[in-house]
Amino acid sequence: METANAEEIQLRHVEKDVLIPKLMREKAKERCAEKVEAFGHCCKESGFFMVFKCREENSALKECMTLHYKDPAFFEECKQEYVREKLEFERTGIPSKNRKQKLPTSM
Repeated sequence: METANAEEIQLRHVEKDVLIPKLMREKAKERCAEKVEAFGHCCKESGFFMVFKCREENSALKECMTLHYKDPAFFEECKQEYVREKLEFERTGIPSKNRKQKLPTSM
């Protein structure tokens, strides 16, 4: 299965509808970091009244996130990344979050 093309891999329902959109949310937050930060700052400053005072920032954040969610190229990019991580896990048995950790220099 290592040599399988990303096109040939059949994704399960949960992968298409839950895991890939989760990856999309994470990447969209990175791409909309400025708006996420502005909304977070507004919420901290406004406290309880954030619902009323931060509408503009919230709208800008939603617009940025929705722009990425509706982009088919972005979905495909995230799908390819998910498939690469899945194949690497199947090959090594090590989850991606553990693979990214530094190895100790002295063994």
